[in-house]
Amino acid sequence: MKNLKIFCHKYGHAIPLFIYGAIYLSWFTWLERTVTKDYHIIHMSVDDHIPFCEVFIVPYLLWFAYVSAVVVFLFFKNKTDYYKACAFLFTGMTVFLIISTLFPNGHDLRLTQMPRDNIFTSLVSALWKTDTPTNLWPSIHVYNSIGAHLAVMHNKTLRSRKLISIGSGILAFSIILSTVFIKQHSLFDVITGVFLGAFMYVLVYKRDWITATGTQHNNKKTPQVD
Repeated sequence: MKNLKIFCHKYGHAIPLFIYGAIYLSWFTWLERTVTKDYHIIHMSVDDHIPFCEVFIVPYLLWFAYVSAVVVFLFFKNKTDYYKACAFLFTGMTVFLIISTLFPNGHDLRLTQMPRDNIFTSLVSALWKTDTPTNLWPSIHVYNSIGAHLAVMHNKTLRSRKLISIGSGILAFSIILSTVFIKQHSLFDVITGVFLGAFMYVLVYKRDWITATGTQHNNKKTPQVD
């Protein structure tokens, strides 16, 4: 019993992550299966002038490791920063799910035939086979890349290491570019993802409502001494 309490005290903050992960994956999978037709096309005229550049599949796929690595690091090293990162990521992802549910959306930007035959176009083709061109707005790749980089820059350990902080910025920016260069998103998805990220930055890091909420909770539990 004592060991269980120690374990929960040390790793109990993983529970919200697992619960939300299950909810998000279930909800998103349902959307992918149900939103297959009769959806609103997201498109900007500038999309037609953005060239297809298959090499950007590399940063696009690195997104999965990038965001996961940041969350895992904070999980073990700094609970406060971990909670802030989760609040940022979970809120935006939930907004995305709600929009996709109430306003089914997609695009028609994908190529009918690859212009070249190489390892990168093969990876893009494999991605397109598993990921439908629906449920795109705002871009979670864009939003979560911003969230991961903000988490890096607001963690004392990570931001003090120039190689990590600079590398994080370059990778986040490359991922954002990749969404349009491999025709996964309209520029509209990118712009709205950036705006949502900016809004959440103010709430989570500027106003710091996560810490403020925790402080208010602790103050309520602390008896007043006359």
